[in-house]
Amino acid sequence: MNVTLNVKGMSCGHCVNAIEGALGKLAGVSSTKVDLSANQVTVSFDESAVGLEKVKETIEDQGYDVE
Repeated sequence: MNVTLNVKGMSCGHCVNAIEGALGKLAGVSSTKVDLSANQVTVSFDESAVGLEKVKETIEDQGYDVE
């Protein structure tokens, strides 16, 4: 499944690394792309291994707000 989430609070390369690093540790996540200018994170993941809520929670745990 591919999903694009609107994420508030991202502003720099550190933000990109924090989100991509955290999501990359989740089992079932195959790719993550952060678009700072659009305030969006696109995530590809296997729904049988990880749910959308866990993806959102992981981003929020890094200090960002998922809309």
